[in-house]
Amino acid sequence: MNIEDLRDYCMSKAGTAEDLPFDQHTLVFKVMGKIFAITSLADEDLSVNLKCEPAQAVELREQYPEVIPGFHMNKKHWNTVDFAGSLPTKLLYGMIDDSYDLVVQGLSRKQREELLQLDQSDS
Repeated sequence: MNIEDLRDYCMSKAGTAEDLPFDQHTLVFKVMGKIFAITSLADEDLSVNLKCEPAQAVELREQYPEVIPGFHMNKKHWNTVDFAGSLPTKLLYGMIDDSYDLVVQGLSRKQREELLQLDQSDS
């Protein structure tokens, strides 16, 4: 997966926006204003910070050398995933989906309702 594939996939999700809030090299994907994916545009190899359930985060780290505790993030809830490694694309998309879904679950009821309306209007 490359940066264009990552961007296209993240931006295809309802309520998603991209931003460069920290500097000109750190691309952030947010759902309803909350971060679900962070990557660097300056790095040669693509890696992405993704939110993850704590137990699953540890399991993924133990199973795949491309998955490590989240760089500059809460290591209990975030993984850094090497997208330039040998992980199957289906697994990468699944990790993005999980991160997005976890953030959506943490939104207020009002925000989730707004997101549902956005999703229905895109259909």
